[in-house]
Amino acid sequence: MSSTKSALRLAENTDDRGDITAVGADRLVETVRDFSGIAQSSGCGELMAFATSAVRDANNSEAVLSRVRAETGVNLEVLSGVDEARLTFLAVRRWYGWSAGHILNLDIGGGSLELTYGGDEDPEVAFSLQLGAGRLTRDWLHGDPPGKRRVAVLRDWLDAELAGPAKELRAAGPADLQVGTSKTFRSLARLTGAAPSGAGLRVKRTLTASGLRQLIAFISRMTASDRAELEGVSSDRSQQIVAGALVAEASMRALGIDTLEICPWALREGLILRKLDTDMGGELVVSAR
Repeated sequence: MSSTKSALRLAENTDDRGDITAVGADRLVETVRDFSGIAQSSGCGELMAFATSAVRDANNSEAVLSRVRAETGVNLEVLSGVDEARLTFLAVRRWYGWSAGHILNLDIGGGSLELTYGGDEDPEVAFSLQLGAGRLTRDWLHGDPPGKRRVAVLRDWLDAELAGPAKELRAAGPADLQVGTSKTFRSLARLTGAAPSGAGLRVKRTLTASGLRQLIAFISRMTASDRAELEGVSSDRSQQIVAGALVAEASMRALGIDTLEICPWALREGLILRKLDTDMGGELVVSAR
């Protein structure tokens, strides 16, 4: 088994009209072509290619998808927000098992935030909100650093946006385990003292609300280039880590969460697990976030 990743940042490469930019489309085509080549050279029997929020919500999504098909021969399947949330929840359930009881899961992507709750493999409540770290960086945090007032305004706006979904999630029942998935949550946990990725998947990692508040006060005053020097933050993530931290903080506040456990599995693993439920053959999964 091998793993290859490429950061497209399509949510940030979307213009004021809601169209994926030419640069973003070029990067998507190039990446799909490269990954399709990797699949072929690896002897992969089936290619599963999916796109999520940034492509799903773009006004020119059909044109971009048509270009990808024409230039690479790959048909990108667009996941709905709810499907994205449910597949991520499946991965979390399989990682922790049935003994975990009712799980509340938070996942922050570039374009969207997924919130799910349930006691089975399929969540009882699932939300996909346009509150991704890349999207909010593009729409709200233009300065570098973003500025204290801008951060405060975004905090208030996030509280208002999350009030309704949080009320419904809380009404669904208490959670036995509260979980965060995605690279954003892993980076935030690392920045607040969790073990590095090199320590292995099975090392328990957590993110606390108090640690997150302290982290935001620190990184929101730094430039993106300075944040890129922090351990656990790549240059690709340094631009949007402040927005990601603010979404995480607002979600935890709205849901009354003090501590999240970080799950190493998320959407990619959910896609693979769902496929393996019906077909035990080997595939390569490509996701465009």
